[in-house]
Amino acid sequence: MLPTPEDIRKYINNGLECEHLEVTGDGAHFEAVIVSPAFEGKRLIARHQLVYAALGDRMREEIHALSMKTLTPEEFKARA
Repeated sequence: MLPTPEDIRKYINNGLECEHLEVTGDGAHFEAVIVSPAFEGKRLIARHQLVYAALGDRMREEIHALSMKTLTPEEFKARA
């Protein structure tokens, strides 16, 4: 069974403290906006690694593509 955007949201939320989390997708391809204080002071690759760690093996087994915007709370507020 293909994962839903809500499944992906739950997986990320369970492994990473998020202040804001939006996930959209069709079961194979997903897009996420992830806002976490854990991203403070980290480069893009390190932020993505935190998300991949939260997803664990699901990234290889269930999720075929995930495009993500990883923002600190301050960066997210600046976008509004």
